[in-house]
Amino acid sequence: MPEIETRTLDAVGATLGYDIRSGTNAGAAGEPALLLVGSPMDATGFATLASYFTDRTVVTYDPRGVGRSRRTDGAPENTPEEHADDLRRLIEALGTGPVDVFASSGGAVNALALVERHGPLVRTLVAHEPPTADVLPDRKVALEVCADIHATYLRDGMGPAMVKFFAVAARKGPFPADWAGEPVPSPAQFGLPTEDDGSRDDPLLGQNMRACTGYRPGFDALRAAPTHIVIAAGKESEGEFPARAAAEIAASLGTELSVFPSHHGGFLGGEYGQQGAPAEFAEALREALRTGE
Repeated sequence: MPEIETRTLDAVGATLGYDIRSGTNAGAAGEPALLLVGSPMDATGFATLASYFTDRTVVTYDPRGVGRSRRTDGAPENTPEEHADDLRRLIEALGTGPVDVFASSGGAVNALALVERHGPLVRTLVAHEPPTADVLPDRKVALEVCADIHATYLRDGMGPAMVKFFAVAARKGPFPADWAGEPVPSPAQFGLPTEDDGSRDDPLLGQNMRACTGYRPGFDALRAAPTHIVIAAGKESEGEFPARAAAEIAASLGTELSVFPSHHGGFLGGEYGQQGAPAEFAEALREALRTGE
């Protein structure tokens, strides 16, 4: 069982909490540290995936505004650029040179922003299902849908906004122009609160929804970076918003989309009550990392 060392790091407007797992054979093969990045998911979501890489030093962290990583500036929203700078600081604090990065969901958007700006810090990036609506053919409508989720959260609270998010996550194919007229189920149907508790700091709906989905990668900078970039999506995710975005990003980079086992959370092994195919997912990730060696 790897030892876990927890550290903190000061960043601009936030204090970050992160963990370092040093496996029994970590570093023996000369492999760089493996940084696992989610957003708005925190480090706890990578517990199962990390257990498949005990031969390497594995680093996980809580993005700003989530878990142990407190914002100190009071800002209500985060941007991929801020997250990218946090990741830069974390990698530099490790002091081990370039790292490999697996990044999922909003973390994949943030990791792409990192490589755009600081490519020499990352040997290989595997970006899994980055949900940036700005790259989609139906971008105008997709951005409207995401903005409406955020606006619903600010107006009505978590329950009504989350049911709209669930509908977006489950949709296969492009967003229709008449999306606003589609029926919206009651939060109670999903076991969500029907009363507004007044909070407006939810990491997904409040802090990251707009800037993450509205981010457009700098493709020239990504192509020029020394980083080997793998864009991936789950086999079961075909047609869903983040998988469609992944396919568009891969095409813009002139690379093939890498198809991983399972779905958007394919690496999960019971975290948050969700089950993917973590063993198969970890093998696919290991193979993708090999391609960058």
